[in-house]
Amino acid sequence: MDTQILIISILGLVIVFLVIFIVRFERKFKNIFAGTEAKDLENVIHIIHKHVEHLKNNQDAVGKDIEVINNRLAKSVRSIETVRFNPFPDAGGNQSFAIALVNDEGDGVVLSSLYARDRMSIFAKPVEKGNPLHELTIEEQEVLSKSKNKNGKK
Repeated sequence: MDTQILIISILGLVIVFLVIFIVRFERKFKNIFAGTEAKDLENVIHIIHKHVEHLKNNQDAVGKDIEVINNRLAKSVRSIETVRFNPFPDAGGNQSFAIALVNDEGDGVVLSSLYARDRMSIFAKPVEKGNPLHELTIEEQEVLSKSKNKNGKK
């Protein structure tokens, strides 16, 4: 008799343990389905797969956009340098200037202004791949050199 009671007690404990396990499992299972229209695990996996595909497509689109932005950025003016100087030592101060506007590829322009009491002249000299297309003054060479060093191109 004692053996039967012992076996029934052990089976009762096993049943209680299994009931607790099933209840916990059911709660976890409900959490998986929470917030979805899925009726079973296969539908949940299908929904998650759709979300992952959507994320991959967005990642590809963002990668392409970043590539386009980087290409455009390389062609935009990234280095601006200015040098002021006095081309006529006997008159005025440092009212003349030279400005270099170049991109990462070394393309751009050097603008210079010569100021005198009776007139002001402005010059624009194009630059391609870091090389001027017209002869530069000392100040223009200096400002172009500074802009190259700023871009990391020597």
